[in-house]
Amino acid sequence: MGDFFDNWTVQVRKGLIELCVLNALAERERYGYELVKTLVDIPGLGITEGTLYPLLSRLRLQGLVETRLVESPEGPARKYYTLSEEGRSLRTQMLEYLDQLNRGAGILRRRGGNA
Repeated sequence: MGDFFDNWTVQVRKGLIELCVLNALAERERYGYELVKTLVDIPGLGITEGTLYPLLSRLRLQGLVETRLVESPEGPARKYYTLSEEGRSLRTQMLEYLDQLNRGAGILRRRGGNA
């Protein structure tokens, strides 16, 4: 049963990582490493730099985030990420769907006597 649970948690995380990134960027513009530090502190998310940067690249190619390069006095230039209008709209849709899904799962949970 442990293998099933482990696989299930991996799948749940994969489905939520994009939303977590969009949520973090909805708060404010962030540079890549700052985003990693923010998300690594989320219990159970299990995100790493190796996961985040390819995801940010995909989100940019899909038009969901925008980037800008800013020179840094502390080292190399930093790439800042912000939500595009399309990204904000998609985030809203994702949050509404997740709320709906959680409500449905809650109904089934209560019916099963495990509220």
